[in-house]
Amino acid sequence: MTEQFSKGLEGVVVAESELSDINGETGELVYRGYDIEDLATGASYEEVLYLLWNGRLPARDELAEFSNGMAGEFAVDEAVLDSLRVLADADERPMAALRTGVSMLSMTDPDADARPRDEAAARRKGRRILAQIPTLLAAYDRLRRGEEPVEPDESLSYAGNFLYMLTGDEPGEVAEETFDMALSLHADHGLNASTFTTVVIASTFADVYSSVTGGIGALAGPLHGGANQDVMEALFDLDEREITAREWVEEMVDRGSRVPGWGHRVYSVTDPRAAILRSKLEDLAAASGETKWLNYTTSITEYLTEEQRLPEKGIAPNVDFYSGSVYHQLGIPVDMYTPIFAMARTGGWVAHILEYQTNNRLIRPRGRYVGPEDEAFVPLENR
Repeated sequence: MTEQFSKGLEGVVVAESELSDINGETGELVYRGYDIEDLATGASYEEVLYLLWNGRLPARDELAEFSNGMAGEFAVDEAVLDSLRVLADADERPMAALRTGVSMLSMTDPDADARPRDEAAARRKGRRILAQIPTLLAAYDRLRRGEEPVEPDESLSYAGNFLYMLTGDEPGEVAEETFDMALSLHADHGLNASTFTTVVIASTFADVYSSVTGGIGALAGPLHGGANQDVMEALFDLDEREITAREWVEEMVDRGSRVPGWGHRVYSVTDPRAAILRSKLEDLAAASGETKWLNYTTSITEYLTEEQRLPEKGIAPNVDFYSGSVYHQLGIPVDMYTPIFAMARTGGWVAHILEYQTNNRLIRPRGRYVGPEDEAFVPLENR
């Protein structure tokens, strides 16, 4: 029998999920049936998490209990912070520091030894990981800059607390709202590489820490999680040169270079998350008076779309094209963009773990053997 083969599992359906659905041809993304624009503009990240983890939007008292429970887990054990100090002294990359930090969190988790099929314990672990990732990231960034970590503030929202711990100042309303929206936009996106990695690990009934750590490792790869950093570094390059954004992108297109933040494996039209973040970039520019980055992205978009200069059809801006500028406007270091992506996506990873393990089957694909056959073995003394 000839086995089907699809490199990269292109077009292969390996699981069913109720969490998110993507229509790449029409540019639609939904979480559990709700349009992403409605959720991003009308619900907090905590509400989105509740929806993903529980299958419905919360009532007011349910949201308060959920949010307060997570806020109560913000603090990270001092032993973990001491390890971050060592990593900061070694100038470790933020994604590697996050991977190590998340793995270490299990040593202080009271549910660390819970039985593998204990869903309630898995939920508690997922909540603790999600609650403590902002603390890990903010503390690491401050430590590597020679500053002491800022203790979390349980009275702030998930998004607001991270910005507070990162900068030491409570964020303004526009900044907090924008970052909250960015987290919601990145919470889930089908069975992408990092989510699939997380689910594969979870299918063995390894604990949530192992699964999330694996997801972080997958997201760290440049083909998956680093695009928003690439966009910002490209815009920095543009900013340093005495040319217009139009001239810069024209050079890129004429030499056949990929324009960072354009094109997507799934979307053949504009990523719906990109349009939402563009509006928030406009809000940030208006609030701060710094319009340079908005102007650059606008000029590039106008050139590429209105003049049809792209070499292929179906190439449009994705979420990374605007998230880089948004994060920069919020004062977030460029090499923290992918870790922030991981922070947001952890909510989706945990939702997939919980969903898949309710009807678990070990994921065990096969590979097609293409090596030599019928080789005659020769003993060592005769070779």
